[in-house]
Amino acid sequence: MLNVVEITKQYFDIEPSKLAECGGAHYYCLNCRKCRKDDESLIYDPAKPIADYIDHTNLKADAVEASISKLCEEGLKYKFKSVCVSPVWVEYCHHKLRNSPTLVCVVVGFPLGANLAESKVEEASRVIEKGAKEVDMVINISHLKDKKIDLLIEEIGEISRLCHSKDVVLKVILENCLLSKEEIILASLVVKKAGGDYVKTSTGFSTGGAILEDVALMREVVGDKMGVKAAGGIASLEMAKQMLSTGASRIGTSRGAQIINESV
Repeated sequence: MLNVVEITKQYFDIEPSKLAECGGAHYYCLNCRKCRKDDESLIYDPAKPIADYIDHTNLKADAVEASISKLCEEGLKYKFKSVCVSPVWVEYCHHKLRNSPTLVCVVVGFPLGANLAESKVEEASRVIEKGAKEVDMVINISHLKDKKIDLLIEEIGEISRLCHSKDVVLKVILENCLLSKEEIILASLVVKKAGGDYVKTSTGFSTGGAILEDVALMREVVGDKMGVKAAGGIASLEMAKQMLSTGASRIGTSRGAQIINESV
């Protein structure tokens, strides 16, 4: 197992006398933009309905109004935490889900994360204005692999500040299938320091999706006061429960209705 503490010391300017009070395997305080030491735990509670943990998703390029309407109708019927859609659908979903507890989640910088930072910030701002209450942004994978930590923190931090000023949750997609285990650890630490609310495994549009080993690693790194979203290839109730039991606190899936129907 890679040593999370050693990775923390290698890439972050830590004070040896200042220890973390928020949980997480990094041990030393990261001097995060948002201190979480007094936050509630985001660990999965099996006593709650599984729908509370599902982002019901349709990010297909060929999605049409009828399919997004069905997504919203299922969101309302099953009381999913959110429906997750592309930016073009944010206003439509906001209208369909108004006055309901089901949130509108919108992807930003999707699916590659290789946009200019200012483009991601502008996109996030626009979708929030139009009704998004959660933003799932893709990390700049090139910057991560080149270890350009300051640029990553600056980009995620700016979007985090924007989101939190509007009471919007920020999830950051790491695209684990393209990363080494060390890079997953490093990315999780970057997101935590920059003020993200969740780390997310996958876009579902690359070479692989969520795996239990990665979910467990991400949870170990960030501790219990940050969210972990598992997404990509989660197609059954059993798989969703395994992800949640391993450390996920949110599930992204296009099979939300099927999962709920399996549970009854």
